[in-house]
Amino acid sequence: MMNSKDDITPNERAQHLLRTLVERYIRDGQPVGSRTLSRESGLDLSSATIRNVMSDLEEIGFLVSPHTSAGRVPTAKGFRFFVDTLLRVQPVGRAEMQELRVQIDNEASDSQSLAATTSNLLSTLTRLAGLVTLPKAKHCTLRQLEFLPLSERRILAIMVVNSHEVQNRVLQMDRDYEANELVRAGNYLNEKFAGRELDEVRRMLLEELRQTREDMNRLMLDAIAMAQRTLEDEPGAELEYVLAGETNLMGLQELSDVDKLRQLFQVFNEKRELLRLLDRTVSAKGVQIFIGDESGYDVLGECSVVAAPYTRDDEVVGVLGVIGPTRMPYDRVIPVVDITARLLSSALKSRSQTP
Repeated sequence: MMNSKDDITPNERAQHLLRTLVERYIRDGQPVGSRTLSRESGLDLSSATIRNVMSDLEEIGFLVSPHTSAGRVPTAKGFRFFVDTLLRVQPVGRAEMQELRVQIDNEASDSQSLAATTSNLLSTLTRLAGLVTLPKAKHCTLRQLEFLPLSERRILAIMVVNSHEVQNRVLQMDRDYEANELVRAGNYLNEKFAGRELDEVRRMLLEELRQTREDMNRLMLDAIAMAQRTLEDEPGAELEYVLAGETNLMGLQELSDVDKLRQLFQVFNEKRELLRLLDRTVSAKGVQIFIGDESGYDVLGECSVVAAPYTRDDEVVGVLGVIGPTRMPYDRVIPVVDITARLLSSALKSRSQTP
């Protein structure tokens, strides 16, 4: 089984049996016994020999035996060895590849729609949860600001950035404004700041207040206050990623516990922990796989995340991936995530080159 006590790499026979066991467990979710392995492995081994090999694999932490069954199931460590060493990846089919390419290429050009379409495609193809972070703007330029009056001292700020992305924000003010006041405020800001990058606009707003507060009339001061509140966060910061197909997880036996599902959906809603995990993928090359506790979050202990960065003009601008149980079909999910990241990168590159 092993060359020495410190060597935890199974020999060729043990690896073959481990791969057979993991593939069977992924397929039906039930503990795998020696008789099943004997029948499906294709090796001419007795059940006793197979049981000994399984015991060795259990001893080094690759398998565990549920107390209700004589069979074994893979641990996160066993899944990791399987994915890194034994996995036989299935290429994405031509029809699926074409569906991905067409839908990504034909999607509306705003980033939120593109992320939503891509996450839905990932979910549909894998039958798990698909996730796509919104692409970060390489340069975020203010094109236009407009303010509209609402009721109860609120105004609607409409901001156009880059060539066509629109962001809306409701601002609570300390008084009511007439429509013509808001038009004048918008005109003042557009004349002064349109065409500049948002970071520069923020700096200029602060500088304006420091240098010329005494010379400004009330409308100019109000206009700058409105602009500052509109620019408090980067456009899209309130929606850092789009998730699709999370209900697919509800029918899986590993996640059937109501408390586990509630905690998992809470992670989806709060976003912070999942975004920290995805941040670890941004600087990586290719597909990254977090199995069970490797994520660093207890609530994802029964889950795996398969993620990959995507680029625009060779610069990483986001991450996409699939979330499912540790018993996910890695042979299919990994190539789907990989090719989707490549196709999305290609689509974004084409759009950036379009006049």
